[in-house]
Amino acid sequence: MANNNEIAAAELSAEQREALFKALKARFEKNMIRHEGLDWASVQAKLEANAGKLWSLNEMERTGGEPDVVHYENKTGEYFFYDCSVESPKGRRSLCYDHAALESRKEHKPANSAVGMAAEMGIELLTEAQYRALQQLGNFDAKSSSWVITPDPIRKLGGALFCDRRYDTVFVYHNGAESYYAARGFRGSLRI
Repeated sequence: MANNNEIAAAELSAEQREALFKALKARFEKNMIRHEGLDWASVQAKLEANAGKLWSLNEMERTGGEPDVVHYENKTGEYFFYDCSVESPKGRRSLCYDHAALESRKEHKPANSAVGMAAEMGIELLTEAQYRALQQLGNFDAKSSSWVITPDPIRKLGGALFCDRRYDTVFVYHNGAESYYAARGFRGSLRI
């Protein structure tokens, strides 16, 4: 797994930075309902001042997450990016929940776990509350589902939580943490 120093050292080329900024700006301007009252110039200035986070944002983009600003915290001056792809990011599916679940599989192991991949990308899985907040901004996961941070008591008993949207309602479910499905991935968040 990548540590914070490795993530901070990972730099994008000038071309990658330009392409990322172009994609983020276009998405930001197209979806103003997600961040009313915020302006792109301020977001870009914050991104440029935190170049180490650009690699993580690029990983979110590269794996199909379509990251966008969904919140600004006045107290800390942080912007919150969530994966806003209509369905769970395609480049992050067929993953069990965490490393312990991955290690517990005797055969047919997936390539990674959601928690492990998020850590490698320098992002965090959404909590159930964050997932529900995201769903207030649009209709997400109507055909897919996404792992969310699981409370320790549930995880200690072998379970993990995931969410989706069906029948115009957000549902939270449980599964064995070692399970994985082609239509289940995870959505991440990144604070900048």
